[in-house]
Amino acid sequence: MVCRVLHLGVVFLIGTFSLSAAEPKAFPGKASEWNGFPKYDFPAAGTTATVVVPKKALPGRPWVWRAEFFGAFADADKLLVENGWHLAYLQTSDLFGSPKAIAKWEKFHALMVDEYGMHPKPGLIGLSRGGLYAMNWAATHPDKTLAVYLDNAVCDFKSWPGGKSKMLGASPGSAGEWAKMLKAYDFADDAAAIAYKLNPVDNLAPLAKAGIPLLLVYGDKDQVVPHPENSEKVYDRYKALNAPVERIVKPGFDHHPHGLKDNAPVLKFFTAALEAKK
Repeated sequence: MVCRVLHLGVVFLIGTFSLSAAEPKAFPGKASEWNGFPKYDFPAAGTTATVVVPKKALPGRPWVWRAEFFGAFADADKLLVENGWHLAYLQTSDLFGSPKAIAKWEKFHALMVDEYGMHPKPGLIGLSRGGLYAMNWAATHPDKTLAVYLDNAVCDFKSWPGGKSKMLGASPGSAGEWAKMLKAYDFADDAAAIAYKLNPVDNLAPLAKAGIPLLLVYGDKDQVVPHPENSEKVYDRYKALNAPVERIVKPGFDHHPHGLKDNAPVLKFFTAALEAKK
């Protein structure tokens, strides 16, 4: 009888330990609040990471990864967190989605998945220049990408920050940001940047092969990131590859304001992508 009690006790302890071991690790760092949700800022990948935690996480702990401008025009981000998605951001400003940025993203992705039990395929949010990060990550790691939502996104750095300042597009461009971009990519000069063949508009095949869904939201009067050189070109080329793509065009809208009045389509988009992976 004593042996049986001991045996049951050992089984109980092992079971308890297994359940405990399966519980996700708590996020570290400075705790604060974002729109009523717990927010944590902590060192990661040689920079600073931000994670917002939902009140009740969805099964499998799915997350969306904001590529740039955390907290800006974030109604869709907030809606996703309200519906059980974690929200993450890694500070890699002025790297323009370059291989240097992607290397930092790789470390952060491994941390999120291996240490904190997050879903292996995050949904990506690419707002403005964040499009370079989101699309370059997806092209480099289609196996670690759920879906990509682009909002007035830069999909070709020749269009912006190149533009008219470099006689490369319709946008006014930015000579200062172009110089930062050259440095981020280690281009020797303008000619090297112009010859580059891996801008998102030119590198859609890896995403299409993996069947990664794209949602494009853009204003048809965007003067900063002209849609014919960016979102519309991605839409046309991705569709020609028979890949899953949808768009919401905002008639008469410029680059700002970003986002939608009703973000239900964004939630539906990511939810459908998640359901398709089950």
